[in-house]
Amino acid sequence: MTSQAVEHIRWSVQDIDALPQNEWITYEIIDGELFVTRSPHRKHQQVAGRIYRALDAWAHETGSGEAIFAPGIVLSDADNIIPDVVWVSHEKIGVIEDEAGHLTAIPELVVEALSPGIQNIRRDREAKLKLYSIQGAQEYWIIDRFTKQIEIYRREQARLTLVMTLGIEDTLKSPLLPGFDFEISQIFS
Repeated sequence: MTSQAVEHIRWSVQDIDALPQNEWITYEIIDGELFVTRSPHRKHQQVAGRIYRALDAWAHETGSGEAIFAPGIVLSDADNIIPDVVWVSHEKIGVIEDEAGHLTAIPELVVEALSPGIQNIRRDREAKLKLYSIQGAQEYWIIDRFTKQIEIYRREQARLTLVMTLGIEDTLKSPLLPGFDFEISQIFS
């Protein structure tokens, strides 16, 4: 009996262009692996929207950059993602935005709200954490609406490291965002 090794399929941006387009499905590629997700639950969108509004208000108040909701980030042929929220400084946005309005590098801050399902959680906690770390994100926040917690990863020794987990009684602050104070309870109310 002979066995044949199944070659690992690597997906590219061109492959996504050939897939059926549907407003209820999102395609992302991380290191050549295709992730397909359904449209997020309304509570997922509420949580992401609340953190976006807080970041956007802070960004306008300080004039320090832009908060962007669900931007397309095309890093390479094998890495095409759509984080829930990002914040990018004015200095960096002019360098990383292409003519189509896609970002071509990871912004300073990336935020993901977890969706249910092992595949979704693995994508955000493992694949995206690794990608954001390799690509130079300064901070990565994972919002878990099920446990009502936020995991804060910061760049330490050239990689993103979990530095704290905040609960509903805590206030979210960041050295990356001077003056940004946000009560966690507001995200989950």
